[in-house]
Amino acid sequence: MIIGIGSDLCNIERIQNSLDRFGERFVNRVFTDVERAKAERRQLTRAATYAKRFAAKEAFSKAVGTGFRSGVFMKDIGVVNAPSGAPTLALTGGAKARLDAITPPGHAVDVHLTLTDDHPWAQAFVILYARAV
Repeated sequence: MIIGIGSDLCNIERIQNSLDRFGERFVNRVFTDVERAKAERRQLTRAATYAKRFAAKEAFSKAVGTGFRSGVFMKDIGVVNAPSGAPTLALTGGAKARLDAITPPGHAVDVHLTLTDDHPWAQAFVILYARAV
């Protein structure tokens, strides 16, 4: 059963402006080490890479119904790749706690994430699917 759906559209130029204005302070506050390493390897699409991950964080916060409050912080939501290469989320802290709180007893949650960009836009969709265990 689907327990949450979230989407977000992010302007890549807005992320580039934040990178230009705040630099490492912005990157370190919002993104995980894994996300930063991936983006920094992609010099030509660095801002788009960050923008897609920013959108994923926003989409997840909508899927769990809190936004960025109730202990859910951006850095607790990290975009990683499954062994297949598909993007998914690694959750820690308040983001993991919130997901655990909305997961029905006797269920595990599969996080489905899709990312795309077409300059100047980056987009993410998150579906939280609870399956019986």
